[in-house]
Amino acid sequence: MILLFKEVYKLGRIAMLLFLSLPVLSQDKDNRYPPTSQPDRVNLTVTADPSTSMAVTWRTTTDIGTAYAEIQVANANPTSIKDAKRITARTETSAVESGKYKELVWKGVTANYHSVIFEGLKPNTLYSYRVGAGDYWSEWFQFRTTGSNGQKLSFVYLGDAQTDLYSMWSKVIRQAYTQMPETRLVLHAGDLVNRDNHDEEWGEWFAAGSFIFGMVPNMPSPGNHDYGRDENIHKLSPFWRPQFTLPENGPEGLKETCYFTDVQGVRFISLDAYMAEESDEFLGKQQRWVDSVLHNNPNKWTVVLFHHPIYSPKSSRDNKRMRETFKPLFDKYKVDLVLQGHDHTYARGMAKIPMQQKGSTSGTMYVVSVSGPKMTDSGVEKKYWMDRSAVYTQLFHVATVENGKLQFRTYTSTGELFDAFDLVKQKGKINKLIEMMPAK
Repeated sequence: MILLFKEVYKLGRIAMLLFLSLPVLSQDKDNRYPPTSQPDRVNLTVTADPSTSMAVTWRTTTDIGTAYAEIQVANANPTSIKDAKRITARTETSAVESGKYKELVWKGVTANYHSVIFEGLKPNTLYSYRVGAGDYWSEWFQFRTTGSNGQKLSFVYLGDAQTDLYSMWSKVIRQAYTQMPETRLVLHAGDLVNRDNHDEEWGEWFAAGSFIFGMVPNMPSPGNHDYGRDENIHKLSPFWRPQFTLPENGPEGLKETCYFTDVQGVRFISLDAYMAEESDEFLGKQQRWVDSVLHNNPNKWTVVLFHHPIYSPKSSRDNKRMRETFKPLFDKYKVDLVLQGHDHTYARGMAKIPMQQKGSTSGTMYVVSVSGPKMTDSGVEKKYWMDRSAVYTQLFHVATVENGKLQFRTYTSTGELFDAFDLVKQKGKINKLIEMMPAK
């Protein structure tokens, strides 16, 4: 009897230890980034013409029902802020429910999102602005409007951020800004977060970007992780449109995910690759739209941004719909640069034109990259279109356009130059590629 009792007691202790080792799923998990009356997530975004307008969005609790932005031409006199122009913001309440993903449980969040589009601005001019209401105001930020065609333009491009945003992606965005403080916009090639409806991940994304997002306009393009699915219905993140005020010049049903902006002689185009992959309707809409946007393009340079690569570095992936739909248009209109994400590795090259002589190219440079710490080397192999590639390397890219030349530089998160090339315009011909790194 005593032996039986000891065995039962022993089994009970083992069961208790196993129970205690299970992940804790707490519905009371706190959000480290709750909204308050103080403005947070202050976020500049591009407009259709950032030389004369700029958009800003921020967040508060719902007790701030009316909010404002104040703006003036920047100057060194601190007393001049009393003369700043005050603009009433557009305010919308966003309520996102609690969620659960495997072992992770998070609370829902309700907040007011406020947005203002500054209009009637002067090109290439430094402005100061702040946002808030009553006793709760942000600091004064400064941004510079873009200039005219032909002026030197610098921009930053980042592949997937997605995971460990505050702890490990922050160093990349901050090093990029350190490397190129005169950048006029920051392009994000999708998968900004890992779970589209997890407010805490968006909180990490904004904390990582910090004041940079209040000074340099973002141009985000959505990835598959920026979408959710509810009963086979594809839903854009409930945080996307409230916190990004983007151009509404895209096709119906894809406003603020599919759009374009013109900056100093460069047309930047965002495509919604996820919906192109998932929906015949939205694939067709984007095909017709991008054909029109490229046909009616007065700019010398064209850069297209989206998530799923035309050519994937991974042998297990092949985005045939994207390639067969959009590559003929990129070839037809001589698109200069295509920036992508999704595959969590780095690769770039000028894809060869099918059915033509060996060595011929379309003149379009295709780049796939990753800025966050989620990496892959599974199935990554050297392919015919790759001129350079890398695995397990966090990267950012800075590009400068000036005098018929686009200089593209790739840096590691530690600021080391990893890759470099120039694209040079040639009248009546495709771009000339100049490799700026020693051959490997």
